[in-house]
Amino acid sequence: MHFPLHNRVLTGSLLLLLLLGGCGGGGDSAGGFPAAVAQSTKPATAASQSDPSCTAITASGSVVVGSGLPGDPAAPELASGYRTGMQAVSAKSFMVVAANPLASKAGCDVLKSGGTAADAAVAVQAVLGLVEPQSSGLGGGAFLLHYDARTQVVQTYDGRETAPAAATENHLRWIDDVADRTTPRPSARASGRSIGTPGAVRMLELVHQEHGRKPWKNLFDAGIDLADNGFKIPGRMADAIAGARTNLIRDAEAAATYLNPDGSAKALGTVLTIPAYAQTLRALAQGGADALYTGPIAQDIVAKINIATSADGSTPITPGKTTLADLANYRAKKRDAVCTTYRSYWVCGMGPPSSGGIAVAQSLGILENFDLSQYRPTNVDNDGGRPQTMAVHLVSEAQRLTYADRDKYVADTDYQPLPGNGVPTMVDRDYLRGRAGLINLATSMHTAQPGNLGPIPAGIMPPSPENGTTHMTIVDRDGNVVSMTTTVESGFGSYHMARGFMLNNQLTDFSAAPTDASGLPIANRVQSGKRPRSSMAPTLVFRKAADGSRGDFVMATGSPGGSAIIQYVTKTLVSALDWNFDAQQASAMVNFGASNSPTTSIGGEHPKIDATNNGANDPLVTELRAMGHTVNVGAQSSGVATIIRLQDKKGTLQGGADPRREGLVLGDTFTP
Repeated sequence: MHFPLHNRVLTGSLLLLLLLGGCGGGGDSAGGFPAAVAQSTKPATAASQSDPSCTAITASGSVVVGSGLPGDPAAPELASGYRTGMQAVSAKSFMVVAANPLASKAGCDVLKSGGTAADAAVAVQAVLGLVEPQSSGLGGGAFLLHYDARTQVVQTYDGRETAPAAATENHLRWIDDVADRTTPRPSARASGRSIGTPGAVRMLELVHQEHGRKPWKNLFDAGIDLADNGFKIPGRMADAIAGARTNLIRDAEAAATYLNPDGSAKALGTVLTIPAYAQTLRALAQGGADALYTGPIAQDIVAKINIATSADGSTPITPGKTTLADLANYRAKKRDAVCTTYRSYWVCGMGPPSSGGIAVAQSLGILENFDLSQYRPTNVDNDGGRPQTMAVHLVSEAQRLTYADRDKYVADTDYQPLPGNGVPTMVDRDYLRGRAGLINLATSMHTAQPGNLGPIPAGIMPPSPENGTTHMTIVDRDGNVVSMTTTVESGFGSYHMARGFMLNNQLTDFSAAPTDASGLPIANRVQSGKRPRSSMAPTLVFRKAADGSRGDFVMATGSPGGSAIIQYVTKTLVSALDWNFDAQQASAMVNFGASNSPTTSIGGEHPKIDATNNGANDPLVTELRAMGHTVNVGAQSSGVATIIRLQDKKGTLQGGADPRREGLVLGDTFTP
């Protein structure tokens, strides 16, 4: 039986926690409450008492995020593998879920003052680039889904980085195609060769032009204020700085920003100001995106990409090939959404150059042939539940089939067409039904072969790591929705910094080799001006109307996590749509799934998984291994951000933030 989404009856204890939790979850405090609800020793301000919107509710009132008062969820804490005690958050008309409390606050303030979801996305990104530079920023790229509640149109926006015009197919593997066939130094990632022409800012400008209401110049105020006056380094950022220290030290600006004079990493709680970042935001506020793509900022970006040695002169760095013309010629693109049905819903995602939308659609299309509702998790609480073995098996096998197609066929369709009729061919119900028939209910297939989708000679690209990514989900008063995944690729991108922001290493998402072992061209090889394939999967869900068309908005979600994003988003959708989980439960649920290898991942950071002794004491793990799965119980760092619109008379918004990161849900919150 399939369970539709609906509003639940809350227990007395849950009502109490929601009363205390108000605007969103934080980590555990010493008193046993989440950080956002720790007891305050100072009364809330009159403004927050009269209107608690965009504030965190505490036991004695509300506290402004970033104020430093007791109960402030932005207070720096050690990065936690999993925050317990988080609750779903309810709001009347607007909501934002972002990966850092200060970014959520910036977006929420824009929504509170009448801004649109598009307006809020600009403000959120401006702050994230400051407080979460290891994940996204002005020097990176993004994909965005937008739902216009008035026209009911879903539009996707492509702000993916591009390879420079001078790039060849060997851009990442050789210093020179003829004269020097050695690997770029000190590595492809840390060289100038990895840096794609940034796209996030140009994309946000396009979205704002079409869907914004507030003046562009006013959307950077929070970021400017924080960069000028300082913020305390949060736990995840502190850990990222420490982990990247030996690489950041090669770049003079990055070292001066994130390291102490003795070369040590700036620690948790250190007050950090970045005046150069504030100046860049001021330039963008006044000059629009052109301020980044032309003029002095563009010149500094190009100069940094083409640097040939480390700050101390001891390490050769292979220059990139980016020119001022590459930046000036960059264009964000509007793309068609990948929309397919799943049971009684429509699910819309991002098309190429992202593989996320197609992969999620294929996974769901395969899973639709099985009744997942009978495998609902057990021991359900606010952290989701304990997955049943058959559910993990079915989802993982479906994803093996999905990743096999992804690795062979999906790339930037401006350069490499999809097989057959494109997206319709890859998500065809009969095709996916045939793929579902390959799943053995008793044992894992280990590694799947791609489907035969036509005579496209394409080699298969081996998997590559992607890590430096974040996600935001936003709904405004008018019902417009933004689901945006934004990235610098790996943590701190290329380790190159210009004008206060990190430059991406997105080009390493290309295949370094242009052909496979048999000589077939790899679809996702480097080409001049091409956009590298991504796994980002911002997603929107709608009800299926009586006539089968796309109906009312139901849900928006997405996650960071590299190639595992597809797994995190699929898990969240199945949790909400098949298992009737609320937004927090779905976001917090155990991460599980597989790419196209014998290994199935079970997130060992989750409190319901026993990862000790390599999972040998966990029944789920042992049962999967008995079915032939090679199980990895390593901790997984997803960052799911989910908003669900409930089927109640008020159209209540319900939000959830992934407990594995520092995310926060804010809005015009209330206690149901």
